[in-house]
Amino acid sequence: MREQTQQFISNTNEIILQISDLLVTYAFSVIGAIIILLLGWIIAGYLERIAKKSLAKIHGFDATLTGFLSQFIRYGTLLIVLVMVLGQFGIQTASILAALGAIGLAIGLALQGTLQNIAAGLMLLILRPFTVGDYISTSSVAGTVKEVDLFTSELTTYDGLNIVVPNSVLWNTPITNYSRLDTRLHDFQVRISYENDIQAAFQLINSIITAQKGVLNEPEPIYFVADLAENAVVLNCRYWITASEYWNVSRKTVEEVKYAFDKNGISIPYNQIVYHKAVIKN
Repeated sequence: MREQTQQFISNTNEIILQISDLLVTYAFSVIGAIIILLLGWIIAGYLERIAKKSLAKIHGFDATLTGFLSQFIRYGTLLIVLVMVLGQFGIQTASILAALGAIGLAIGLALQGTLQNIAAGLMLLILRPFTVGDYISTSSVAGTVKEVDLFTSELTTYDGLNIVVPNSVLWNTPITNYSRLDTRLHDFQVRISYENDIQAAFQLINSIITAQKGVLNEPEPIYFVADLAENAVVLNCRYWITASEYWNVSRKTVEEVKYAFDKNGISIPYNQIVYHKAVIKN
């Protein structure tokens, strides 16, 4: 029993000595690795902020690339930091690259969605279906593009909400870009009574439309009777506007047509319900 106890104490002391040797051997490496990680993280964030500010100051530089390139710089810096940390433990560069390749393959299989977002972000930047400042809509979201990053894009809705959309979602769905072209068509209908003069109504509408800022003379506005409905004549009006003035002009035009019709005695028919009160005599 005594011999077993002495053997146990001897083995324990040997293990403690081995652990002590390892701590002494790698203590400075661990401390150095921690310092490199902390400094690397701070420097990567600093470089990202500097890149954003510097790229934003370049005249004519595409704002769509700003977020993407700044994040690329950040993650590239962190990758270099990781290699330096592994180097603290005596791992050779070739071994590091091989390990990173294996890790990258494993992560790629586990995070296919994330890699799809990166690939989609690259395609969005190359093909440019939209740029920062464009108003776009898809089947699920709509808003003004504020930033395109490595993984996501940020939109701001008309009512001030911020939407973060994965790049793969935008890439895999049809996108309507309301800001890409310089002009847009406004098409609206208005109903008038059968007793009103059609040509007089057309002239009144034309005077309102042509007086608006941003309305194009070429192609000319088009007016025609779209339908002879049960209780009204349906007039169709089409005209082209500069894209920057579309929302203001389209809303203002419809409003002013209503005011002008009221002022000139042109009625807009609408359904009415008439109640007849029956009087029962005793």
